[in-house]
Amino acid sequence: MKIRFKKKRIYPNLILGLFWMVLGIYKLIEDNDLRWPDYLYLIAGILFISYFFYDLIDQYLTIETGTIRKNILYGYPRRINLDEVNLIKKTAGGYTLQTESQKMKIKTDLIEGNSLTELKNVLESLNLRSDKTPFANNKNNA
Repeated sequence: MKIRFKKKRIYPNLILGLFWMVLGIYKLIEDNDLRWPDYLYLIAGILFISYFFYDLIDQYLTIETGTIRKNILYGYPRRINLDEVNLIKKTAGGYTLQTESQKMKIKTDLIEGNSLTELKNVLESLNLRSDKTPFANNKNNA
């Protein structure tokens, strides 16, 4: 299951990439005396468009076979086994999942509405003690 980004999080990278690509192509066509900084426009455009496609394909989180993985283009993707989670904290910007040795912050303002509901359902199903999860009140009220 993929937890998807909001569209307003992904599409600015496409717009910026296209802007830098058009500017780079304009510089290549217009300027006969090219210098190395002129190629940086094209490189920036390619990087932004690559970032857009990476986020579009991989999205924010992937939940499968008992693990949750945060997909990031740079660095190493963070992965936590869901059965090892012993604490879920609700913060102003989202949730923090903690195990004995790892911590993962999930920013809910980046997540699409339907995906946020799916994420909450997965986190609720972890069967943690009521003092270890923010979802305990939801279970008692249901």
